[in-house]
Amino acid sequence: MDRLSTAANGLTSAQVVGAKPNHVPRRSSRSLSAIVRANVFTLFNLVIGVLWALVLIFGEWQDSLFGLVIVANVLIGIIQELRAKRTLDKLAVINEAPVRVRRDGGERLVQPRQVVLGDLILLGPGDRLLVDGEVIESDGLEVDESLLTGEADPVHKQPGDEVLSGSFAVAGAGAFVATRVGTDAYAVKLAEEASKFHLAHSELREGVANFIKYITWLVIPIGALLIYSQLKHSADFGTAITGAVAGIVTMIPEGLVLMTSIAFAVGVVRLGRRKCLVQELPAIEGLARVDVLCLDKTGTLTAGGMDLDQVLPLRDGHPVEDALAALAHLDHSPNATAQAIRARYQNARDGWTAGETVPFSSARKWSGAHFGERGAWMLGAPDVLLDSGDAYDRAAELATTGARVLVLGRARALPAPQAAEERTKPDRAPIEAVALVTLKQRVRPDAQETLRYFAKQGVAVKVISGDNPTAVSAIATGLEIPDAHRSIDARDLPYDDEAKLGELLDSHTVFGRVSPRQKRQFVTALQARGHTVAMTGDGVNDVLALKDADLGIAMGAGSPATKAVAQVVLLDDKFATLPHVVGEGRRVLANIERVSNLFLTKTFYAIVLSLLVGVAGVMFPFAPRHSTLTNALTIGVPALFLALAPTFERSKPGFVPRVLRFAVPAGVLCAAAVLLSFWAAHSGTSTLVEDQTSAVITLFLTTWWVLVLIARPLNWWRIALVASMAAAFAIGLTIPFVRHFFALEPGDLSNDLTAVGISIVAAVMISVAVKVAGTLRT
Repeated sequence: MDRLSTAANGLTSAQVVGAKPNHVPRRSSRSLSAIVRANVFTLFNLVIGVLWALVLIFGEWQDSLFGLVIVANVLIGIIQELRAKRTLDKLAVINEAPVRVRRDGGERLVQPRQVVLGDLILLGPGDRLLVDGEVIESDGLEVDESLLTGEADPVHKQPGDEVLSGSFAVAGAGAFVATRVGTDAYAVKLAEEASKFHLAHSELREGVANFIKYITWLVIPIGALLIYSQLKHSADFGTAITGAVAGIVTMIPEGLVLMTSIAFAVGVVRLGRRKCLVQELPAIEGLARVDVLCLDKTGTLTAGGMDLDQVLPLRDGHPVEDALAALAHLDHSPNATAQAIRARYQNARDGWTAGETVPFSSARKWSGAHFGERGAWMLGAPDVLLDSGDAYDRAAELATTGARVLVLGRARALPAPQAAEERTKPDRAPIEAVALVTLKQRVRPDAQETLRYFAKQGVAVKVISGDNPTAVSAIATGLEIPDAHRSIDARDLPYDDEAKLGELLDSHTVFGRVSPRQKRQFVTALQARGHTVAMTGDGVNDVLALKDADLGIAMGAGSPATKAVAQVVLLDDKFATLPHVVGEGRRVLANIERVSNLFLTKTFYAIVLSLLVGVAGVMFPFAPRHSTLTNALTIGVPALFLALAPTFERSKPGFVPRVLRFAVPAGVLCAAAVLLSFWAAHSGTSTLVEDQTSAVITLFLTTWWVLVLIARPLNWWRIALVASMAAAFAIGLTIPFVRHFFALEPGDLSNDLTAVGISIVAAVMISVAVKVAGTLRT
């Protein structure tokens, strides 16, 4: 008894001081050491570092400029990821819902990391369980453990039962003593076993990783062939080494991973400025692929909270207001409906003491209590509690105005909550309808404009709600959502036929009386039809659907459980932020695809050039300093601008095939043009430096044309970008110091004009080849 009494009162302040705290690593970002390791210790850094050392030993220092790429990549990568980490961690702290605990006999709010072993934690609907524990108080407490066990039905918890972190309360109230905290908690152990730093699936990251993997395997044999060829056919050992290094370095897309990381990191920071927390970086990619947006009406289209409008008695002589006040004040953690009623009836009436109670849940859509001699009273959805009749018809008529309508009724006894299945009315004695209650919902002022944006962008909107379909339809129609007048009652939808369900979801927009389990089925059915689905929500009934959606978006004022499973959280609850969220995702993916085309064109022309040079046994046509110059002007500097540019293109699957269809033909033709220019110049009486200059002119002009093709559609700033790169190269050829530094001698007019002519022909061929390849499908 003493132990139970101590547990019921919670820990004392003195006991908290020495107790084990709930310290859990944040999942939103990597640690500083992990960021440094990931950016410093890479295979490409190792390869470039070795080549850099070889050039410094056997060549001229000007040819070692490419080594600065390592320093730049490392510094920029670390700085950008740390910047994103600071943003994520700062927003994650804002996003953390405080935990209600009882200490020193009183209730207080503490941060999740301030919970300690032995704390008495209080639960209400929507509360997420952060630690494991043992229940000591239960007032109809129901816990959803589906995220841990896969079992969708809530579990009734009684004193003495175990509760696990990762689950969440869906109905009732209760309290439990924390028995395992921090890394000892069940959910944290599961996460650690799965991954130290989990990232959602990303086609973009996966594609870039595959490019890197395959290119690495190609670099080894081709690099060895090139080194052998240059050493065998060159009289000067230093020239042979620098020639081989020039080919190998150019094969490595050293900036591709950097640009991908920068784009993701900048996306996180930009969204962070709009109070949007991206809990997993690849979620930004998901933003770009979304073509169906499922909206939960309450809290998304409508602002949080409601106002009690009318209380319409259906029979005289019943204590309607007393009963409403009593029911609204039963729950220790009132939902929006109870809060609206409490605002008018601020205190429960004397003599209304509840015995048996059934708390509200999204699946049941009603709550009730037995008040002794005053009888059993129930409050809930009319189409769930009532059979057809005058009261039912009047409730349906009121719902057409968009109001939320509830019925207050009396019954001989409360039905058992276990009998309240989703597709049937509760197993009960007939309910006597006593009054209808209407609540006004506050439509968000920015909802209509936001919905108009999605319509323009080709994103289909599905309004999914647990409310009456007629009421949902009325609100959706007022927001001018297409086909909103054709609503469907989800209780009439097929449960076992996913194909039929998918067809109905594609052809209709508004769905009412949707259960939490059905929301999850909706997401699965839409995904089965090839859609990329985003789901928004703020209530505990949205958790399962948010978890299964390709992109879960939670409102900042939503339940802790909802925010925990979502990949994106709108911390300021602004629905109008969603267009910026989707736009940021599209910007990242479209621009990374452009940048990938640039880097991999370079990689493929270097591979082809190295193979041809190695097999033919001729000198490599340019030195490392030449590739440093051309790569900086046609890839490095432009890529930085293109990776961060605004765009509204919706990303499509097939990132890797599309990049290959561009980069392979473009790279092959660039390599052929460069080698042809070098061969044409080398067969004359010009010097080696003049021959290499002709090859460099061809290399710049062909890769510059690739940049022009990738930068399309050309607007004023893109035209300025490509023009400035051409001007910089031309100026470099005319300034003696620059020419000397980069070993350029455009002195043989015949060779240089030949190089320009070959470049023009190659540019035309690249344009045709890329266009033809783009029409192919793999």
